Amino acid sequence: MKNRCREEERTGFQEGGAYGETYDLQTDFVMVYGINESMPKRIGQWREQGYRVHLMTGVSWGGYQDYLNGEFDGRPHWDEAQCYKGGEHIIHGTSADIPYMVPTIAFSDYLFHRIRPAVDEGVDAIHLEEPEFWVEGGYSEAFKREWQHYYNEPWIAPHESEDAQYRASKLKAYLYARCLDRLCSALKEYSMVRYNRPLRFYVPTHSLINYTQWRIVSPESKLLDLPSINGYIAQIWTGTSRTANVYEGRKAERTFETAFLEYGMMQELVRGTDRRMWFLHDPIEDDPKRNWKDYEENYLKTLTASLLHPEVSHYEVAPWPRRIFEGQYPREDGNGKEGIPAHYATVLLTIMHSLGGMDQPDVQICGNETQIGVLLADSAMYQRMRPGVETAGFMLKYDGTNEVEITDEYALELLHFSHFYGLTLPLVKHGLHVRPVQLDNVRRFPGYLDGYRLLIVSYEFMKPEYPDLHNALAQWVRDGGALLYVGDDSDPYHKVKEWWNRGKRMYRTPREHLFECLGLDLQAQEGVTRVGNGLVRYMRISPDRLTLSAEGAQRLRDAVREAMDNLNDPAIRWIPSNYFMIRRGPYVIASVMNESVHDHPLELTGCFVDLFDPRLPIVRRVAIQPGKQALLYDMEFDKAERSGVIAASSRIDNFTEDSRSISFTARGPRSVLAAARIHCPAKPSRVAMTVGGDDTTLPFEWDEMTQTVLIRYENRAQHVRIAIDK
Repeated sequence: MKNRCREEERTGFQEGGAYGETYDLQTDFVMVYGINESMPKRIGQWREQGYRVHLMTGVSWGGYQDYLNGEFDGRPHWDEAQCYKGGEHIIHGTSADIPYMVPTIAFSDYLFHRIRPAVDEGVDAIHLEEPEFWVEGGYSEAFKREWQHYYNEPWIAPHESEDAQYRASKLKAYLYARCLDRLCSALKEYSMVRYNRPLRFYVPTHSLINYTQWRIVSPESKLLDLPSINGYIAQIWTGTSRTANVYEGRKAERTFETAFLEYGMMQELVRGTDRRMWFLHDPIEDDPKRNWKDYEENYLKTLTASLLHPEVSHYEVAPWPRRIFEGQYPREDGNGKEGIPAHYATVLLTIMHSLGGMDQPDVQICGNETQIGVLLADSAMYQRMRPGVETAGFMLKYDGTNEVEITDEYALELLHFSHFYGLTLPLVKHGLHVRPVQLDNVRRFPGYLDGYRLLIVSYEFMKPEYPDLHNALAQWVRDGGALLYVGDDSDPYHKVKEWWNRGKRMYRTPREHLFECLGLDLQAQEGVTRVGNGLVRYMRISPDRLTLSAEGAQRLRDAVREAMDNLNDPAIRWIPSNYFMIRRGPYVIASVMNESVHDHPLELTGCFVDLFDPRLPIVRRVAIQPGKQALLYDMEFDKAERSGVIAASSRIDNFTEDSRSISFTARGPRSVLAAARIHCPAKPSRVAMTVGGDDTTLPFEWDEMTQTVLIRYENRAQHVRIAIDK
């Protein structure tokens, strides 16, 4: 761990409150949340502490009562609140005056005026959070007007047909893309004209997987078409990843596996582009009813899942650190509440500062190296309600419990997103690196699929928005790729009025057009067909059926194995295993799964520092049990690198070393116990901490074999100098 420049913005957090010493995480940047009257003061407070300062605010909901009630422009705007079929407003949280909004032109202009003061305060970037339109919405007067403008026809209620629902959702995605483009372009121009200062914009958003499962429509990949957007924050955390799914007939939370797919989706969204992606972690979650053990276990699962995707090395280390370090949550025994356990606070800070070093040139996937892609398109969000089936009653909540009695089979599939998980969990659970690949990007970026030899696709839960996607897929197959198509043409959304069933050449389903581009019989039988230098493996089954039993999961694995074998490429191999492991420079990241090929632990030998242990111990043997994870620092990675801080639960700056001493400054949340393990060529004669001119001798532990020293101290909100005398 070397001195790191804050301008790199590798780590950050969001906070809605004023600066506080107990939750001063000492990352590179802070996102001041909210655009109320206190915003300028809060921006100044965090800037005074040395942070690069960004602004974050909600773009689909917020404290926008002055707009809703007509105080902003003299006209009430409650007609722009998202509405259910019955006319009631769709509310964010529990406050009746904070609805989700229809992003009209007027609302975009309002946001411009509300956010402009942050530009005047000189923020480096602005984050417009969660552009969300609920599938159950689409009944407000503003949305009806937007329908008329967009489609040049009278509004049709979304619940009347699959076609109406699909078209309504396409419009919802367009409206938020329009809003963001208009808002960001105007504010960028304002910043340059007024201050000659560039301004960056990012969109914090859930993954396409989660939005589809929770039945929310958002622009997602459409933002890549907007030059005004500089990137994303992948808002993935326990609350999204513990959402239940079904595997081999069993509904359960699978936090690690779901997070692995969610982070993979977001990595693939920006792969090959110049857009920045930060991965979010949350040491707790929005549900305040859980205990610290639950928070910690699930945080480590999501954290580890994110680190298994090495093309992203920027992180939002926490939202709302005040609620983490000052919050009180139920005790495990149910007897009252308690603050964050001391060991967890130390581990969190160690991890957060280690994340700044994850941009490593040396990356090695351990075990199965073969990666396959499962194609997923934005259109999956467009077909999440079936006419005639009442779905609003089980709209997912953020508590992740999903404890709702549902009897309709199609509604159950909607709840669990079983089509997608039927194509992914059987493979993930057996150790195959599955990457959800953004289908829409295939036409945006030539060569987007070049890194894959095997892809899986189904149009039973999504649709290709443009026919030229199939030309690109067909050429990829002819060039040597293996395409596994899974589907039985049973999805009622095949009948929506789209490009495949309009014009001179009409097809019953988009699959038929894909098969025609591949040169296959439109009514092809199951099995393998050679296409150029590649092949197509066809499975005539709806993917959701693969979730219902162990036999269904094995059927998918057998088809993938058959496709791999027919590629006849020794580099494409898959040995079933119950773990994922990757090395990112000196960092070793591993997760062992249950419900897998066996229940044996993953055993590692060597010389490591355990970063999940607040004591930062040297360990020679590590046994990772099923359902557990590990983050280790490999002391044997580069023996030539024998200086610097290995790990610390403080921000370390001004590190210097000479023949007589090592010194550095440390800073972190006040009163949190910190630990630091540091390379040192000889046993120290003394370790001292200087605070305000007063020296305090610190105890230390010396490890002769690794030539490291471990020190512990209490974090201070101001810089303290630590000196190690050799």
